[in-house]
Amino acid sequence: MILVGELLDLPPGESVRVHGDVAIAVFNVDGELYAIDDTCSHQDASLSDGWLEGCAVECPLHAACFDLRTGMPSGPPAKKPVRTHAVTVEDGMVYVHESTRVGSTVAEEVG
Repeated sequence: MILVGELLDLPPGESVRVHGDVAIAVFNVDGELYAIDDTCSHQDASLSDGWLEGCAVECPLHAACFDLRTGMPSGPPAKKPVRTHAVTVEDGMVYVHESTRVGSTVAEEVG
């Protein structure tokens, strides 16, 4: 489990980058928290620096969009998904539970 910080420090429409095995981007979409690998699968760019559009983030480098719920790209130039990670809030603190593979969740890996 990776400590992200206080929920109050991540207002709706914002993102933050944290470090696990790789960098992870955590997004607040209207009160729902999502976490994906921070590096675009097309080219080395930080998705936490991208533009949030609903439940998608647009890469700042070549405009590839990724669904924050699934990690899937919506089309070129990205072809490969990024990992998604479970996010929990406990006592006002945000935590990321890092998954080990693309398309999996912590619950699937543990169960």
